[in-house]
Amino acid sequence: KVGLVSGICMIVGTIIGSGIFVSPKSVLANVEAVGPCLTIWAACGVLATLGALCFAELGTMITKSGGEYPYLMEAFGPIPAFLFSWTSLLVTKPSSFAIICLSFAEYASAPFYPGCDPPQVVIKCLAAAAIVVITIVNSLSVKLGSYLQNFLTAAKMIIVTIIIVSGIVLLAQGKTENFKDSFKDSKISVSSISLAFYNGLWAYDGWNQLNYITEELKNPYRNLPLSIIIGIPLVTVCYVLINISYFTVMTSTELLQSQAVAVTFGDRVLYPASWIVPLFVVFSTLGSANGTCFTAGRLVYVAGREGHMLKVLSYISVKRLTPAPAIIFYGAIAIIYIIPGDIDTLINYFSFAVWIFYGLTILALIVMRFTRKELKRPIRIPIIIPVIVTLVSVLLVLAPIISAPELAYLYCILFILSGLIVYVLFVHLKFNWPQKISQPITMHLQMLLEVVPEEEVTQ
Repeated sequence: KVGLVSGICMIVGTIIGSGIFVSPKSVLANVEAVGPCLTIWAACGVLATLGALCFAELGTMITKSGGEYPYLMEAFGPIPAFLFSWTSLLVTKPSSFAIICLSFAEYASAPFYPGCDPPQVVIKCLAAAAIVVITIVNSLSVKLGSYLQNFLTAAKMIIVTIIIVSGIVLLAQGKTENFKDSFKDSKISVSSISLAFYNGLWAYDGWNQLNYITEELKNPYRNLPLSIIIGIPLVTVCYVLINISYFTVMTSTELLQSQAVAVTFGDRVLYPASWIVPLFVVFSTLGSANGTCFTAGRLVYVAGREGHMLKVLSYISVKRLTPAPAIIFYGAIAIIYIIPGDIDTLINYFSFAVWIFYGLTILALIVMRFTRKELKRPIRIPIIIPVIVTLVSVLLVLAPIISAPELAYLYCILFILSGLIVYVLFVHLKFNWPQKISQPITMHLQMLLEVVPEEEVTQ
């Protein structure tokens, strides 16, 4: 039921969320000059586009929902696929959902606490409420989730347009002093560029989201690559222009000192209509959270269908034809992350873990060029593209460990590898006591949510 326009909205709506309102300060802090900062933003867009083109070949070659999961399964077998689903279900996807909803809560509560930071309990309660609402919407209807995405994408494009047009007007009026000697005093090294890329790529994350709902796309052979080719370059242009707009009214020092860059921009340019900025940023973060929930719920569902998670997670609502148990499970895990977590810590966990599997998935594309030659490839990209993206992924994973080693990275690796124990016990040796224990829960869920296994819906 998802067409081309909805596909583009899903990409644009999921990528443009909290990142462009949070990351500019972090990117600038690592390179310390306007010129390298803008270059990093453009380069991140190019990398996201190249990665998405690799995923377009994978998505049209293996037309199954679940994102990286079915590709890793085809190329490397069940163990890497299981480790991906294990990490995604319990780390990357719910932490991403939690980060976005925490960003929403910060912007939504800021107007009620002028001159000071909102209490953490208020932020976390608001974030949890957002997760609950979005989870319910996506459990009720695919169309409702898709329509909500289209509306919120339109709303966020309004604030993006306001910021960009304001910046262009200021540039036309001669406000260019902050761009003079834009590469002067920059801090350029492998570690600083890598860390700047980390923060920039967080703002672009979501470039692969359509691959999670391939089975729900109309004409995926046409609409998947078209959505990518239109959606991601559009986001890249918007991001570079938004950063240029920020620098027309703020020096590098002022931007680094700003608590909320977009709000500072609004206060200086749009006063007395500056309230528009936090309102539309709230719409933007909600849209990103909705897109993340819409797509990531399908990963939980596919893992349950493959027997890598509890069977009940693969059940579908009879009336609404949504993977309701999977979406509810995903929302519940995200709420758990909100309780102890803060945005910076969650971004570190997320970015490190996610680029391990992005690199592995694009390596899978290279491997299948030689091991699965018989597979039909409606889209076939030059082999140099996945090679470049794989090498960049390796650099992005290793750079923070080498330049700024922290225990958080070790914990993340240990958690990923702990999935091997779970795989051996419950998938390979087929210990089925979790399924037996969950049977009463499954029966209650079937009655409460009116869900049944997929094959019964088909019948």
